[in-house]
Amino acid sequence: MDARETALLTLNACERQGGWSDGVLKKQISAAGLDRRDAALATQLCFGVLQNRMLLDFYLSKFSNIPLNRLEGKVLQALRIGLYQMLFLSRVPNSAAVDRAVALTRAHCRNPRAPGMVNAILRNLERSLDRLPTIPEEDPAAYYATLYSHPVWLVRELLDRLGSEETAAFLQADNSQPPITAMVNTVKADRETCIRALEGAGVEAAPHPWLDNCLVLSHTGNLEGLAAFQDGLFYIQDPASRLAVLALDPRPGEKVLDVCAAPGGKSFAAAIQMEDRGEVWSCDLHPHKKTLIQRGAQRLGLTCVHPKTADGKAFLPEWEGAFDRVLVDAPCSGLGVIRKKPDIRYKDPEPLAGLPQVQGAILDNAARYVRPGGVLVYSTCTVLDRENGGVTGAFLQSHPEFCRESFRLPGPAGEVPEGQLTLWPQTHETDGFYICKLRKDERA
Repeated sequence: MDARETALLTLNACERQGGWSDGVLKKQISAAGLDRRDAALATQLCFGVLQNRMLLDFYLSKFSNIPLNRLEGKVLQALRIGLYQMLFLSRVPNSAAVDRAVALTRAHCRNPRAPGMVNAILRNLERSLDRLPTIPEEDPAAYYATLYSHPVWLVRELLDRLGSEETAAFLQADNSQPPITAMVNTVKADRETCIRALEGAGVEAAPHPWLDNCLVLSHTGNLEGLAAFQDGLFYIQDPASRLAVLALDPRPGEKVLDVCAAPGGKSFAAAIQMEDRGEVWSCDLHPHKKTLIQRGAQRLGLTCVHPKTADGKAFLPEWEGAFDRVLVDAPCSGLGVIRKKPDIRYKDPEPLAGLPQVQGAILDNAARYVRPGGVLVYSTCTVLDRENGGVTGAFLQSHPEFCRESFRLPGPAGEVPEGQLTLWPQTHETDGFYICKLRKDERA
């Protein structure tokens, strides 16, 4: 099995079964035994098709006599992979892209006429690459939705909030390849030691341009197999998540609660910032995630992290007023991490309507755990205001003992005088993320 076949099977499985592409792809790559180069190509094809699926389907629909929704699933995936290579991968000859798509169709599709149809559609497209059909521009939201393969409802919300230029920049950023960033575990090693260990294993590691003890990695391969990873010298985390912990500002010796913690990255960041002195209670609703957090803390050598299975909405009397700092990284729509999970854009938006109520309930409960004078930080990895400022605004109306507090972050975010901000990939070069810092009155 090669990279293109792996990508086809992954895409088909995700569309039929609703799985997340990163997990399905990892399993397919392992089953196929792909080397680093083929694994990289399979990943590029899979993510590239997902990032551009609506655009690919727009062009394919103009050259297919059969509606795309009537095609066998693997036929459609073969067409998408073939066209994606012709449009976006200049190193792949068009003829090779077509030939391989036809071969995949012949190997995996039941209809004996399907290979000929795939060949005809892609050959016609190849001859028309310099005069492809124009996307209608009368409706800006529909135009951007097709061009950048995002749902129309999301594009409309972005246009209302950001305007045309910034919306286009956000959508382009969503379709770019994000850097892989690693946080140095300064409890075990300094930055230079970590860089040497990574480079000794063939991984390129460069200091992040504005975030201390953060490395930008390339030529990574299987990071979990590296001795530097197994020895706990680093963990993978986006700068946005690290910034949420910097806003929390935990100090050595303090007692900190991470309410929705799995897989544990923010708990680890807090423990490292605290020099592994104090307590970090790291909670999640699901028991198997407690084990995940425990393993991560053990690998990093962090003894102050205490994983616990707990429902963020259920009050624990023994924790009332017991924590210096509480972090609520609430479950959310995830629309700020589309560049890392491109299939988020195709999920049904209907279940998202109830999220602010859940987020508000978790925040209300977590507030009871903050000591007088303590800090409460609310964060999400979405850019929808109803899950962000809408939630914290409603919280403050019913909790006069709290107020937003200004804070300062490194890099483009800088000073945050209003106590809340949204990070945007096109502006801050991070995941889309929301951070709000709240301070409890000393007299409460």
